[in-house]
Amino acid sequence: MGFLLSKAMEQNFQKQQEFMQINGRLQLERQLLMQNQMRERQMAMQVAWSREFLKYFGSFFGLAALGLTVGAVKNKKPALLAPVIPLSFILVYQLDTAYGSLLHRMREEAESIMASESERLALPQGMPTFESIEKSRRAKAHLSLLEK
Repeated sequence: MGFLLSKAMEQNFQKQQEFMQINGRLQLERQLLMQNQMRERQMAMQVAWSREFLKYFGSFFGLAALGLTVGAVKNKKPALLAPVIPLSFILVYQLDTAYGSLLHRMREEAESIMASESERLALPQGMPTFESIEKSRRAKAHLSLLEK
């Protein structure tokens, strides 16, 4: 009788362990998907910001270039066109960010760094551990108790 009960309990325990493993894996997959969606949303906002900024900067650049060109021709001073050069670099950078391949090139460079220069990516004092987080949490909790 006891043997049968023990065997049934052991089978139930194994089923629970399998369920916990599946549940843990599912939870991790959901967290990864959520983090990726948040990253994609942040990237989309960054591209949208670049496109919006480009509208304003493009208008400014066009007016400035036109004004400086008219001023240079009227006053016969070609030096007035000098500010157009650095402004054009900014405009091209914004165009590349908003509509070009800058993000693709940055991703490729990041992948290259991760593959061949991973030592540059190491965190100071290494990866946080449960113990280090708990130590910090306890220290802050202790300080907040002292303040009260």
